[in-house]
This record gives sequence, structure tokens and C-alpha cells, in this order.
Amino acid sequence: MFLFWVELICCRGIGGMMLAKVMRSLGGPKYDGKYLHEVVRQKLGDIKLNETITNIVIPTFDIKTLQPIIFSSYQIKKTPCLNAKLSDICISTSAAPTYLPAHSFINKDEEAGKEEEFNLIDGGVCANNPALVAMNEVTKQIINQSPDFFPIKPLEYGRFLIISIGTGTAKNEEKFNAQMAAKWGLLDWLTHSGSNPLIDVFTQSSGDMVDFHLSAVTQALHSEDNYLRIQDDTLTGIDSSVDIATEENLKKLCQIGENLLKKPVSRVNLENGHFEPLKSGETNEDALKRLAKILSQERRLREMRSPHTSRGRKNRHLA
Repeated sequence: MFLFWVELICCRGIGGMMLAKVMRSLGGPKYDGKYLHEVVRQKLGDIKLNETITNIVIPTFDIKTLQPIIFSSYQIKKTPCLNAKLSDICISTSAAPTYLPAHSFINKDEEAGKEEEFNLIDGGVCANNPALVAMNEVTKQIINQSPDFFPIKPLEYGRFLIISIGTGTAKNEEKFNAQMAAKWGLLDWLTHSGSNPLIDVFTQSSGDMVDFHLSAVTQALHSEDNYLRIQDDTLTGIDSSVDIATEENLKKLCQIGENLLKKPVSRVNLENGHFEPLKSGETNEDALKRLAKILSQERRLREMRSPHTSRGRKNRHLA
């Protein structure tokens, strides 16, 4: 009743529309997610994590246990309850707070007769840049002497090949400052000028810390050419929005991506934290092609020695 009254008295003018929008957002997520859930379930059906073509790692966060839940192809043998439907995993990892509702489901381990309850939201709250999460999963496999990986020594980052692709930010807009934030209360931190400052702060800082760490470590160990971070911090307006999916905006985002390929490879400056182009002149497109060749060669080597491939089994038999 209160919400209806607010919308009635504030329906005139831009200010009234913004206030009505804010009041609606305080009453629940911006979207109910029903159509998204329907499409995801339709596309993915009953496919489970163990049926993916390649190994994947998808972070989520359980709001009941307050623990990150990592759905990893590598972990399902050890923890069968993680072998959930991809539809449930995708719905969970897209459940960004204030935008989409949290997602709950129960997954069964048929062999052990156990059930696991999940109450999940977007994994971006704990791993907005999941590069370290993926590296952690691979590292555990190496420690456990998986036949799919060559053994490496601790901190041998030169053996890692890391491609990290961001979704773009409006970082360079510098929309806020301390003078503004000093006057904010709870409402302003949650919604200010059409954005979510509190969420922006947590997600941006989380992603940047991962990039800063990987840049520092790879440079210190002289393996910086094995780490490629592609990100655009210059987005403005609706280009940086997470939910404007109009045909016009999607086409514009595609063009932004095409332009980004032509830009020089950039790396975070460890002194000032800025994302700066390298002097080598290599573009993101060139770097991706270079790393793709290395990955292709690596895959051939793995197939030759892995007991899970016909080529690997043949080589072991000949040996």
C-alpha cells in the first residue's frame, strides 16, 4: 500500500520516476528472473557438470553458510554433490544481488544416498575475477599428481598460461569522491544516481586485487608474457551497465569488443594501479593468437601422455 502511494504522488517528472524506481528496488530484486530461468533450463536441459566438453570452474556464494561454493569439473569425483545441473549452476552464478533473486536447489549423490542443499548468489561477490580460482583448481590437480598435468615446482608460474578477460568497467569515469560518500547513508550506498556504489566498490576491488596479484607475481618471476589481461576501463553511460540488453546496446558492446582486440596489450602499473598499454606494440588480437598456438601445442602433449585419451593410451602401451 505504501509503495503504491509513493508511486502515485511521485509519478510526475524525472525526479518522481527515479524515486519510484528506488522504492521498487528496496522491495525486492530488479528482475524476477523467471524468463531467464526458463531460457537457461530450456537450453541446458538436464546436462550436468560432469558432461561438459572441457573442464570448467564456476564460482558461486552460499548465503546460508556464508561460504564460496566452487563448481569445478575437477572436484566432482571427490565431492559428488557438486555434480549439479548446469542450469542450476548458471542461474546461481548469475544471481547478482539487487538484480536477480537468489537461487536454491537440492542435489543428490545417488551412490552415497546423500543430499546437499544450496542457497546461492552470484560468485562475483567473492571472485569477481575468477582467474585465481581457476589457477587454484589446476594447482590442486598438479599437487595430487593428476596424469593430465606435468609436475611443477612451487611458484613455477612460468608453466601457467593465463588469459583473463574482463567485462568492462566505468572506472575512468570517477563518478564518486570522498566528499560525496561522506554524506551517504545506507540508501545512497545501495543506490545513487542510477548505480550501486557499494556493489561497485566490492566487485571492482575484488577483480583488481586479483589482477594486481597476478601481474606482480608474473613480473617478479619473469613470466609476464604468459599472463594476458584484457579489460576496458573506459566505458561510459549504459555501455557499462550490467542489465541493458537492448539490441542497440548489444551491438554496441560487440563493437567495443572488436575495437578492444585492436588495442595494444595493457598491464596494471604496480605503482599507481592504472591499466597502461605496453611499449611492445603487440595488440590483444596478436597476443590471443600467440597464446592460442601455445595452448594447441600443450593440448597435443597432454593427449599424448594422458591415460584418458586414445593417443595417450597407445603411447603408454608402446612404452
